[in-house]
Amino acid sequence: MKKSILLVLVISIFACKNKTTPTVDYSEEKLDVTTSVYPENISKVFDAHGGLDVWSTMQSLAFTMKKPNGDEVTTTDLKNRKSLIEMPKHTIGFNGKDVWLKQKDTTTYKGKPKFYYNLMFYFYAMPFVLADDGIIYEDAKPLEFEGVAYPGIKIAYEAGVGESPEDEYILYYNPETYKMEWLGYTVTFGSNKKSEKFHFIKYSEWQTVEDLVLPKTLTWYKYENNLPTEKRNDLPFTDIKLSKEKPAAAIFEVPEGAQVIE
Repeated sequence: MKKSILLVLVISIFACKNKTTPTVDYSEEKLDVTTSVYPENISKVFDAHGGLDVWSTMQSLAFTMKKPNGDEVTTTDLKNRKSLIEMPKHTIGFNGKDVWLKQKDTTTYKGKPKFYYNLMFYFYAMPFVLADDGIIYEDAKPLEFEGVAYPGIKIAYEAGVGESPEDEYILYYNPETYKMEWLGYTVTFGSNKKSEKFHFIKYSEWQTVEDLVLPKTLTWYKYENNLPTEKRNDLPFTDIKLSKEKPAAAIFEVPEGAQVIE
């Protein structure tokens, strides 16, 4: 009976989009939209990691990365993707409009703040960030590695979405558990052309935080002919904090002495 009611509600929602009559307010209804909006395979991946319904209740995410030069702490507002990255010698922020950089001493930041400000958040918040608006899904050829064939889902973006809409991703999942196992990704920042070179990350360890299955360790692999070959390095994540409380907006604003990146 519940499935029948859900089907009628979903049909009603999409029917309303094609009519000029007033739409019905479904804000009070509990609808499982993953089965109707997203392809079945990626819906099962979301479910294997705790589900979009749980993810959507979270307002903020923070994590720490252990780097050779010291801890790097990232805080992100999950609803508007404002971000703050605290490093030993620098701070990078995004207030929803501008990316900014503040030096804590005379050390020059050698990276690209506009490229980096949401990079590690995006890798870490897989697979849930692949439910964002403006995404195009397509089945991809399975990735065969060490005797296992991992089915793939190719992710592309509609024009104008994000800093690098030409980027492409391929999520590879475990054929039995549907948990994410690999990510193939291209890098096109600063270019208007698609890249045909895929890099690879192995999602080698997971941890459960607030009923969601999130990465514990990401492992980058060397690659050849768009296939992973051998392990390059591990990056562990610690002090994971997911909250239903919205982070203070002030922490993302451009502080005195910071440089707005053009």
